[in-house]
Amino acid sequence: MQETAVGAIPAPPAPSPAEAPRGGGVLHVALIGNPNTGKSTLFNALTGMRQRVGNYSGVTVERVEGRYRDDQGAVTIIDLPGTYSLSASSPDEEIALAVLTGHAPGIDRPDVAVVVLDAANLERNLFLASQVLELGLPTVVALNQVDAAEAAGLRIDAVELTMELGAPVVPIVATRGEGLDVLKSAIRKAPGLDRPGRRFELPAEAAAALKPVEQALVDAGFNASAAAMEALRLLAVQHVGKHLSGVPGLEPAVAAARAEVEAAGLLPTSLEAESRYGWIGGVVDSCVTRAGHSGRTITDRIDAVALHRAGGPLVFIALMALVFQSIFTWAEPMIGLVEGLFGILSSAVGGAIPEGDLNSLLVEGVIAGVGSVLVFLPQIVILFLFIGILEDTGYMARAAFIMDRFMRSVGLHGRSFIPLLSGYACAVPGIMATRTIESRKDRLATIMVLPLMSCSARIPIYALLIGTFIPPVVVGGIFNLQGVTLLAMYLLGTVTALVVASLFKRTLLRGQARPMIMELPPYRLPRVKSLALSVGHRASLFLKKAGTVILSLTIILWALATYPRTEPAPRMTDQQAQEAQLANSALGRVGHAIEPLVRPLGYDWKIGVGIVSSFAAREVFVSTMGTIYGVGSDADEGSSSLRERLRGERHGSSGALVYTPLVAVGLMVFYVYAMMCMSTIAVVVRETGGGWTGVRWAAFQFGWMLALAYGSALLVYQGGRLLGWG
Repeated sequence: MQETAVGAIPAPPAPSPAEAPRGGGVLHVALIGNPNTGKSTLFNALTGMRQRVGNYSGVTVERVEGRYRDDQGAVTIIDLPGTYSLSASSPDEEIALAVLTGHAPGIDRPDVAVVVLDAANLERNLFLASQVLELGLPTVVALNQVDAAEAAGLRIDAVELTMELGAPVVPIVATRGEGLDVLKSAIRKAPGLDRPGRRFELPAEAAAALKPVEQALVDAGFNASAAAMEALRLLAVQHVGKHLSGVPGLEPAVAAARAEVEAAGLLPTSLEAESRYGWIGGVVDSCVTRAGHSGRTITDRIDAVALHRAGGPLVFIALMALVFQSIFTWAEPMIGLVEGLFGILSSAVGGAIPEGDLNSLLVEGVIAGVGSVLVFLPQIVILFLFIGILEDTGYMARAAFIMDRFMRSVGLHGRSFIPLLSGYACAVPGIMATRTIESRKDRLATIMVLPLMSCSARIPIYALLIGTFIPPVVVGGIFNLQGVTLLAMYLLGTVTALVVASLFKRTLLRGQARPMIMELPPYRLPRVKSLALSVGHRASLFLKKAGTVILSLTIILWALATYPRTEPAPRMTDQQAQEAQLANSALGRVGHAIEPLVRPLGYDWKIGVGIVSSFAAREVFVSTMGTIYGVGSDADEGSSSLRERLRGERHGSSGALVYTPLVAVGLMVFYVYAMMCMSTIAVVVRETGGGWTGVRWAAFQFGWMLALAYGSALLVYQGGRLLGWG
């Protein structure tokens, strides 16, 4: 593709009144760039702690906004999701495109777009930049990491690049705050500059074929420049996207354009890439000087080990072992501190308020509900910290690359690895992390199996049942049977997730395998401030998503366990009165009602109550057992009194022990597979499309996981009895 002179391209039309910068002194800026360009670091450097995290209307894609002030007033920045293009093939890309074109619900079109480029990877980054330049927005280019580019022997002429792009280019080093004042000045001046527009020409046949598509978009409210960019993009995508689904006549026009382009001997799927990269090649040749640079970089030397065919997987396994060992080791003191603080708060509130329903509501409902969420926050924060370190250093992309071959063998995409890894802490952020998977079918397959990864909420159940019923005997002269049992539960969930994903990808979610294209960024030291902000945002999002649901349902469960009231019989002990109250409460009646269903698994009505209560969140099972057996709702997995009650519990009719090692193993297997988390269900509904579409996917997931849990627990218990292990 021949590069054309800038002057040969017609200037984009003047902005309409609707596109003019808004008044009031507040400038609205959209920050966009490829992953690993330092975009988030720049956002944090500009806005500091003046940030807020929410969601875009109708979707669960995070909406991160920040603000700073200059001498002319306030500037609000929206940090758009990192993306390699505006192809709208993933939720993140759809949101980025919708915001930039002014079609995101509840968000006005930004006044300025700031495109962040990695100076060391200019050619690849310019693809996205060329798309943004066409949208008719005042644009500023932040040329980041120029120090790393110079270290690699690359010198970029920012003035020449400005002339080529038709937009101001500001060299910066976001990690050190260099160039930020100049960038802020360029952002403030941008609305008064000419709009960049398209910088290359299409073949005449393709340009003519796309005219009806462009006209349909203009009729729908796009300006001419943005319509041209959208029309070219639509040639290569499989669907027009949600934000364009209502444009009259658009899909027939796109289909006709594809046919005309093919008739002209051109490939619709590659036309955009060929046109853009043809122009980009000329830009790079004119702006970049490559100095002599001999020898391997630090990144090359590290990758020689980290990506080695044999050594790479070993390094990966060692790092993952370190991560999970740290999660469980480092979190223990903090978990104990949280439990202690809530124990003190519970005692203080319980002692200050007279006995009665209000006391019970606050202590066993509100405080217990909040505590049940916050007690797991240390583990989740530590996992987010490690994930942030792996991302910021550049290793996370290598881990996905290493896992890609294995993930493909079971039908999953290499990018599924990161969400599945997150699932070990909590399925909620894990499911949200699937937004980076471009294929909807790959994304759905990952979401459908992700709750099988043993999250931290299962740990109290495993710890209670293993510590109570599995003897600490030595196995093989090295291992402890309790540790082996815990490992078996984790492996059971993980292996099953991979098997079920393979089944889904070969049946319900069958689709063409897509190659994983991922940038391997240079290794860098993470910045403490940026890391702290990232972990804080993720933790707050977890608390908002999971905490509110768990708190609400804990209060509901308290009410079900408290009413209707049962008057204690004369000479009845407190423990007997508590058991009688629970047995006759609404929750107890539910337990009695489902007892015939759970009896084949070896469970009694009390275990049934624990299962029903843990639909709010799995970890509620332990506190429910504490309430049922008179130990108290604040009982945890290490409570010796609760363990003694479980060991001594007997069936009233036969006098046989309720809990045996076989029953305990079957119950753990049930919790490995059962979808016992309302927070996860709520996120699945939103991430799979929302509305009835999301409800159907969530119901399907809940149904097959419950059937698998019941069938597996039945097999363990009844099979064990046939083998004489009962």
